[in-house]
Amino acid sequence: MDDSFELYDLKVEVVASDRPFVCSHREGDCFYVQGENLVFPEGSSFSMYALSAILPLLPAKQRNTDPNDWMTTDAYIACPDPNCGARFLITRTGKRTFSHSETTIVPLEADDGTEEQI
Repeated sequence: MDDSFELYDLKVEVVASDRPFVCSHREGDCFYVQGENLVFPEGSSFSMYALSAILPLLPAKQRNTDPNDWMTTDAYIACPDPNCGARFLITRTGKRTFSHSETTIVPLEADDGTEEQI
């Protein structure tokens, strides 16, 4: 039984808006999402407050979504500080294939409703 699934790799980048930044963001700062990992370029930093606003969206952005779903089309997240003009652009950059059996110990159900060990 094939237990593979795909997730998008993501890039989250600081972009400017028409309002000034008041937080420690710098335009162009970024991090990457590869599977379950956040990958930060060497020497970079990212605000934990901004990260807390972005994190809940990342698992959904990693998955295939319907073309009409807002999760497919909306890519900009506002800084959680209402006085800051920073925006964070989430871009799908590629796909990776994973195996269910290598990411969890919970077995898949077989087509007949029984558990199937892989």
